[in-house]
Amino acid sequence: MTAPQRSAHETELVELAKRVLPAGGFGNVGSDIVIERGQGGRVWDVSGNEYVDFLLGSGPMFLGHNHPEVTEAVLAQVPRGTTFFANNEHGIRLAAEIVDAMACAEQVRFVSSGSEADMYAMRLARAYRGRDKMLKFEGGYHGMSDWGLLSLAPKRPGNFPQAAPDSAGIPRSVQNEMLVAPFNDATLAESMIREHVDELAGVIVEPFQRLLPPAPGFLETLRRVTAELGIPLIFDEVVTGFRFAYGGAQAFYGVTPDICTLGKIIGGGFPLAAIAGRADIMKHFDRALVGDDGFLTQIGTLSGNPVAAVAGLASLAILKRPGAYDGVYAAGRRLMEGFAAMLKQASLPAQVVGSPVMFDVVFAAGDVHDYRGTLRADTAMQARFNRTLRAHGILKSEGKTYMSTAHTAADLDQTLAAFAAAVAEESGRRAAAE
Repeated sequence: MTAPQRSAHETELVELAKRVLPAGGFGNVGSDIVIERGQGGRVWDVSGNEYVDFLLGSGPMFLGHNHPEVTEAVLAQVPRGTTFFANNEHGIRLAAEIVDAMACAEQVRFVSSGSEADMYAMRLARAYRGRDKMLKFEGGYHGMSDWGLLSLAPKRPGNFPQAAPDSAGIPRSVQNEMLVAPFNDATLAESMIREHVDELAGVIVEPFQRLLPPAPGFLETLRRVTAELGIPLIFDEVVTGFRFAYGGAQAFYGVTPDICTLGKIIGGGFPLAAIAGRADIMKHFDRALVGDDGFLTQIGTLSGNPVAAVAGLASLAILKRPGAYDGVYAAGRRLMEGFAAMLKQASLPAQVVGSPVMFDVVFAAGDVHDYRGTLRADTAMQARFNRTLRAHGILKSEGKTYMSTAHTAADLDQTLAAFAAAVAEESGRRAAAE
């Protein structure tokens, strides 16, 4: 297969981006590609190159690009108004749908991004408990706030519970307000929660951390000890919400937190996210109920805007239908099993990690159950694989494969063929080096 060719127009755009955008991009995937359009499980760049899309906008396009029912709902709303900075019917009905779907949700507050949702969820826990410290898990991603960017991807992990900043510009004082525990170590997590109970405002966790499934009993332990001590448990379901099941990871794993954050799928490809939780905690968004001292200020120009809300409602209506998830789980399993079989046959030190709806290859041998396990990965091998996949028309992020309900058998066939080519190249490279 011929590698994608770049047109003069795309080359010009890439050079313009380098001049007007820091690092030549929006801060997301590599800046060497400019996407023009998407349809179903595929996208096309401005040079006309076609890709099977496993990036999917970093997850929101769970139904694929330009789903006709979502597009129809959006096009019907746009002439009626795109934002009002006031309640609208669609936002209200979307909140009601979330309350019905998510076990922890009694009330909902909309924001525009997952980063905002996680930031406000942590602030909400502080307002409710009247304490400052949060406990998170090393490698967990909770957005771009100062608190979220602590010990997400430390290059030199320190001793628990010390937090390490992942970005310049984070005040040193913030580090002292975040405690860090290893993911999937229930015993240590419980010990740390009990030790710091008088300081803790809450515990925040991705119930499925990046690509890592929770170990049996891990989430249950977090729920048991936080409930016993009266500490809010926050599930960051920005990624997993409506992806693992209609009721999110909390339904999939059967563990109900006190608060959850949602994003990506609930906006149907438009900027929308939410904090959802128990009414006695969510009341801190209502000055009339908690007074000035307990009131949590939250204002967002585009929060709950009607275009995003109708896209979200249309998306959830589709996912609520019987059997809506069957195809995407089957497709994901086919790729996971195919990748694993090829890696095993080639005796490459790599393994497929994750869930059928969201997974990737970790280029490391041995058990990978927490962030430090992922640090053993051969990032150079990973980069080579991703370059080969791109050359064969597969678009994905560096370390995650998102599945959609729109991916077809032809998409999967092309992906498996591309992965076989990457395995063959790597095997040949290793043989030549011996």
